[in-house]
Amino acid sequence: MRVIAGKARRLVLKTIEGQDTRPTTDRIKETLFNMLHGDMPDCCFLDLFSGSGAIGIEALSRGARLAVMVEQNPKAAECIRENLKTTKLEDGAIVMNCDVMTGLERLKGKGYVFDYIFMDPPYNQDWERKVLQHLADSQLIDEDTTIIVEASLETSFDFLENLGYRIIREKDYKTNKHVFAAKKER
Repeated sequence: MRVIAGKARRLVLKTIEGQDTRPTTDRIKETLFNMLHGDMPDCCFLDLFSGSGAIGIEALSRGARLAVMVEQNPKAAECIRENLKTTKLEDGAIVMNCDVMTGLERLKGKGYVFDYIFMDPPYNQDWERKVLQHLADSQLIDEDTTIIVEASLETSFDFLENLGYRIIREKDYKTNKHVFAAKKER
């Protein structure tokens, strides 16, 4: 796994041993960031269920002003810190070693409004709904925030409208998909 583009292009990233994380492949990561059309410069990026931090680090490498990475597993959080040192992108990064819901609570009231929120939760455990429900009334997002969820192909997002979101785009891959959502315009 490596950084695809930007300041840290081609640098190799570490991942932790075992099945605790499912790193997004380089090919899917490249497709994802190509869909974001270079909107990274100076953005504020939140990476939930961060794993190795590859998505947040990619955003920083492509010019994000800030990337907050939330990861519960202590070994994975340490891996993120090591990857940030390797890429020399520590200055724009905040690593939070806690569960996602605690991380969202800790971010409240700090003045952050994220341009992009990416989440790659454990598949088929309904985390997508829990996090999106929590964010629906949060000050961390506004109508311009794009939320990207990596999920299994079977995951239904039929609950989005009831939570006040709309689907902007959906991209299916062989084994998973990215769903792009935003708050409904009022």
